[in-house]
Amino acid sequence: MEKQVLPLDAALRGDFFRLHSTECGEGWCCCAAWWTATWDGWTDRTADENRALREELFDRNQFDGYLLYVDGRPVGWCQVGPRDRFTKLTAQLRLEPDESAWAVTCFLILPAFRRQGLARFLLSEVLTDLRRRGVQRVEAYPKPAARDDGDLWNGPESLFRSLGFRTLRDDAPRKIMSLDLTPVP
Repeated sequence: MEKQVLPLDAALRGDFFRLHSTECGEGWCCCAAWWTATWDGWTDRTADENRALREELFDRNQFDGYLLYVDGRPVGWCQVGPRDRFTKLTAQLRLEPDESAWAVTCFLILPAFRRQGLARFLLSEVLTDLRRRGVQRVEAYPKPAARDDGDLWNGPESLFRSLGFRTLRDDAPRKIMSLDLTPVP
């Protein structure tokens, strides 16, 4: 199995939509949740509305994550970027502004590829790239409990712990975990 992680850019737009498609069973969200103003009405949104929001983001050069490929096929996604641009996230979790903080907000691994260590591989590669780019701190927000694998869209706490994240705050609707990154020389 050949694995590769690439930062999302304009050339990978088609692969993003191939992954976030009804064909893959993942066509509804398009990883637009944190880009909406509030959770009010979120579950009433259509797949077309979320795709349109994602298209707007791409048109504004908001390439906010990484794609995971297995044998050349996009099978995973991790949304990550400067934390303060996700205003709904910062408001919901009562986070003070911090321009140096980056946030890992969403994970998607296609069901047929789950439980193979791919989420850990993806996050490890993302963290390596962020170190190279000079990012100093990354936060994550796992849910306290998940009903099933599909409910782990923020990533499981165990994943973050396995890569060195520590609990920063445990008094919010979601646990806030943090990892200080050591720059790559």
